[in-house]
Amino acid sequence: MKRQLLSLALLYVIPLCAQQADYPVRAVDFTAVKLTDSFWLPRVRTNHSVTIPASFARCESTGRVKNFEMAAAKEGKFCTKFPFDDTDIYKTIEGASYSMAVTPDKRMDAYVDSLITIVGKAQEPDGYLYTARTIDPAHPHDWSGPERWVREHELSHELYNSGHMFEAASAHYLATGKRNFLDIALKNADLLVQTFGPGKRGVAPGHEVVEMGLVRLYRITGKKEYLQLAKFFIDERGKRQYNAKSRNQWENGKYWQDQAPVVDQSEAVGHAVRAMYLYAAMADIAALEGDTAYLHAIDRIWDNMATKKIYVQGGIGAIPEGERFGENYELPNATAYNETCAAIGNAFWNQRMFQLHGDSKYIDMLEKILYNGLISGVGLDGKSFFYTNAMQIRRGEHHHSMEAGRSGWFECSCCPTNMVRFLPSLPGYVYAQKQKDVYVNLFINSTASLQVEKQKVKITQSNNYPWEGDLRFNIEPASATDFTLKIRIPGWVRQEAIPGGLYQFKDRKAANVVIKVNGQPVTYEQEQGYAVIKKKWNKKDVVEVKLPMETHEVLADQKIKDDNGKVAIQRGPLMYCAEWKDNDGRTSNLLLPDVFQPEERKDILNGVVVLKGQGKSIQVNEQQQQVSTVPKQVTLIPYYAWANRGEGEMNVWFPEKIVDVDILAK
Repeated sequence: MKRQLLSLALLYVIPLCAQQADYPVRAVDFTAVKLTDSFWLPRVRTNHSVTIPASFARCESTGRVKNFEMAAAKEGKFCTKFPFDDTDIYKTIEGASYSMAVTPDKRMDAYVDSLITIVGKAQEPDGYLYTARTIDPAHPHDWSGPERWVREHELSHELYNSGHMFEAASAHYLATGKRNFLDIALKNADLLVQTFGPGKRGVAPGHEVVEMGLVRLYRITGKKEYLQLAKFFIDERGKRQYNAKSRNQWENGKYWQDQAPVVDQSEAVGHAVRAMYLYAAMADIAALEGDTAYLHAIDRIWDNMATKKIYVQGGIGAIPEGERFGENYELPNATAYNETCAAIGNAFWNQRMFQLHGDSKYIDMLEKILYNGLISGVGLDGKSFFYTNAMQIRRGEHHHSMEAGRSGWFECSCCPTNMVRFLPSLPGYVYAQKQKDVYVNLFINSTASLQVEKQKVKITQSNNYPWEGDLRFNIEPASATDFTLKIRIPGWVRQEAIPGGLYQFKDRKAANVVIKVNGQPVTYEQEQGYAVIKKKWNKKDVVEVKLPMETHEVLADQKIKDDNGKVAIQRGPLMYCAEWKDNDGRTSNLLLPDVFQPEERKDILNGVVVLKGQGKSIQVNEQQQQVSTVPKQVTLIPYYAWANRGEGEMNVWFPEKIVDVDILAK
């Protein structure tokens, strides 16, 4: 029963309540996909055994748990820095719930229940739950305001806390069947329904996520008021008066995506994490309510982000001040921000966009994010993290947001706990279905158990992705079954460095993808980026796909000034970088080889394929004002793996010729 509950609601499949509309493409839930690979499975296991326990321990040692205990006692002083620190407990419970759904753990289960008891005792009688006020209502946190909700539009994060609680309580109920956390969340949600809505209080939440959480509760309970309130919060945007002429994003409302009604917005703006949660919630409403105005808006916004506002490794939110999107093509390397939470939010959004449209470009984008600017956020040890994800580290260059090395946690630790909840759900991104169409989206060794037209079908993937492009799918229906297998042909095979064309391969010659069924090559059509194979499938059918795994030079759109005259390197879905450890301590003085050779290295970074070639090192003689080059072996590693061997220089973009002599001389 527990698995059934989880599979029905976790990744927006068929909800528990009867509904007429939903996503036309549904994800195959993660409990139906068992990973067996050597790339993702170790990360998911490390998340369970290391990251989740470490996160709980840090919630205790930093005072986050104590805040709830003091709120229950109505005495003491809020002892952490931010009023949203409550959410680190919620998100860790969410991640633990997902993880326990596939890896039962009695000890973790008992500990989670003990935390839920502490959380429940901190809840006020009417359902309000916000430790930054409840501990000492006469002296709330400076961001909280003197009364409930009065600063919700900007700093209090009361609804943000509720949203993450709703997400966590939903996950816990669906994973365990227990109502202890769900009942706390529903009591709080009912308070929100009583407080906000037409004829009541109105507000555009200062940090979106409550909208996503309310949708989750609606899917479980069928209570329409939750869905209506989620839409109400979204539609409150654009009503507050700002200074539209100001370029300051706090003054003009863009920081909160509040500058205009959402249906009139066309550009990804403001705080990047807030934006991702808003756009994901709009996708949910578009699916559930058939809201075409929402759909058209997020289509426009996605196009803007994809074609003008994303880094080559999938990072978003370029500007440190406000953790926000910059202007179109404003993607500096030296000060790149790229918050890990924004990458995770972008994965959430792209999955939903795919489920709305069935177009592989959204999975291409998700894959780019996933294998690069998302997993770079957690160290290989599972307990060291990046809040921001740099594009270059150079000696002598520093700015206040630059992270040259990883940290155990942060005062604002949203990113580590977001990673905790994302990784266990990864198997739910591998497959999707639309009636008799089965989509293969991600290439991960696994065994999946599907239902196609009431027939059981098992699909087993065998590959060495992302290092090699040979894919094998064993199709095992319970009995002969007609369905259409749609296998994604990645954009990087079709000579698309990233959807939207902001970055392109220098060599744009399209590669031929050979597909065999039972050893025989087949002709196939492509629809929306998928190879379409229609047949009656029998036991022991085998599909083989050969994706050419070539190394490409990547060029940026000329409007990205920082990348003019530079190249980046991509192989398969992976972006590569040069790190100090492999290049005699420096990377900012490198000219790349004309040809790279891949080399498997099982002895470093938990096993990777590195790229090696004969390049050059730029030498600067400052006294004689002369620049020369000398031959040098250049080694590149996958971007996600940098900063796992100490601090030092790192580069993603490299000059095509000798440039930046002044910088090199530093």
